[in-house]
Amino acid sequence: MTRPDRTLEIADGVPPDSPGAREIGFAIPQTYNASRILFDNLGKGRGDRPALIGPGGSRSYAELCAEACRWGHGFNSLGLKRGDRILMFLDDTPAYPAAFFGAVRAGFVPLLINTLTPPDLLQFYLADSGAAVAVTDAEFVARFDAQACKDTWLRTLIVVNGAAGDHAVPDTIITGPWLQGFPAELAEAGTDRNEMAFWMYSSGSTGRPKGIVHLQHDMAYSEAAFARNVLKLEASDICFSVPKMFFAYGFGNSITFPFAAGAATLLLPGQPKPAAIFAAIERFKPSVFFGLPTLYTSLTKADGAANTDFSSLRMALSAAEVLSAEVFNGWKRLTGLEIVEGLGSTEVLHIYLSNRPEKKKLGAAGLRVPGYEVALKDKDGREVGGNEEGILWVRGDSNTPLYWNRPDKSAETIRDGGWIYSGDRFVRDADGFHFFRGRADDLVKISGQWVYPLEVELCLAEHPAVRECAVFAAELPDRRMTLKAVVVMNDRSFDAGNATKMLQDFVKAKLLPYKYPREISFIEELPKTGTGKIDRQAVMRM
Repeated sequence: MTRPDRTLEIADGVPPDSPGAREIGFAIPQTYNASRILFDNLGKGRGDRPALIGPGGSRSYAELCAEACRWGHGFNSLGLKRGDRILMFLDDTPAYPAAFFGAVRAGFVPLLINTLTPPDLLQFYLADSGAAVAVTDAEFVARFDAQACKDTWLRTLIVVNGAAGDHAVPDTIITGPWLQGFPAELAEAGTDRNEMAFWMYSSGSTGRPKGIVHLQHDMAYSEAAFARNVLKLEASDICFSVPKMFFAYGFGNSITFPFAAGAATLLLPGQPKPAAIFAAIERFKPSVFFGLPTLYTSLTKADGAANTDFSSLRMALSAAEVLSAEVFNGWKRLTGLEIVEGLGSTEVLHIYLSNRPEKKKLGAAGLRVPGYEVALKDKDGREVGGNEEGILWVRGDSNTPLYWNRPDKSAETIRDGGWIYSGDRFVRDADGFHFFRGRADDLVKISGQWVYPLEVELCLAEHPAVRECAVFAAELPDRRMTLKAVVVMNDRSFDAGNATKMLQDFVKAKLLPYKYPREISFIEELPKTGTGKIDRQAVMRM
């Protein structure tokens, strides 16, 4: 096997003087290292301010920078060369941002990996990236078994937050107080603004995952575009993102945006169960809360919700899935806050369509975020008119330039001039709000009529008896297509036959009669992905 090249030739992308950059006044030097997001706080007199708080420990900005420097020296001691990849398999504790910024500051490229990844997929990430070093929490060491390490270049596993045990396969296992012997200062690598900084991987729901490359200036751009215009953070804010840092949404919420403002981040390791979330809110008093629709559904229905003090929160945000009226209203009744909904992608790094606290429409992904150009086009690439349905294209300086080692997928998604073809269908109203209408390939013919499953799913979600649901098309034995719904009810004591008819009649009345789901099954809980979204592939296998 040939180890993947550590260098990156940047494809033609968005120029530094793009319309989006000019719109937000974004200017960044040609020599730039993304670790400045963290380290600039020292020059602004914020060294003693809290950067991290939470059950896993706290760090001031000075302490976190010193720890990051030790990590950078530690990685250098392993013989790595600039641009080498380091796989990070970590939960949300202080070790994660410290190791991440240490790697970036020293000129290495962290890979942010979902900690629910099984060994066979972990093997793909290691082989695809050529990573020779990985960092993991002690609780995940067993994942680095013979299957995960076979035919990869992994030689060193660094274990944090506990002992390694006897499970791991790599030649060298580093644990304990290893970092303490390294200096607490490290000059940044002289990286170019367009050099690789870090990777994330796609979920791989339609094939093997894609390595999404992000550049040194992308974090700063997403902060200048989204955070300054929507979040408007102050140094006094405390951000609490339940979605983890390996998720692009959680990464911006927990690292980029609070650190750029000198604010604090509340990190919650472990499974984000409602009781743990409520306890963290009451103990640490966050001011800005980030979730997903499925999470908000769970929280509003959970025991202990009504007894939790949410008064510290000034803002609540959601992304990744369409927010229903029931979830929006349930959270408002519970906390007094209206959820601010947005839409982003890992390819763009964070949110590029968003509602605003002062200007929102329920059910809309939102308005264009300054710094991003958004176009709705037909299948031939022509822009559509107002209130016409089109496929969304987006362009901004935080767009990925390519998928690693996937020229075919890069060509499909990353188009001429730096545009990203999202594959999502939207309608834009006269006020500039965008409404999601499903994927470009989601249209299915039921009883001779075209139906979008998402439309039916959103309709079902409005029923007061429904807690959450998923709707999808399925092929019958005779090759006809039918519409199926999998539903979680609020009240667990119900008659399935009566509930099926009630929900089918509801859809017939709200939509056209032919759009009702022919089959409805009921379960206790919908399966979720590692990022908290409904796992639609798992639902379809039920």
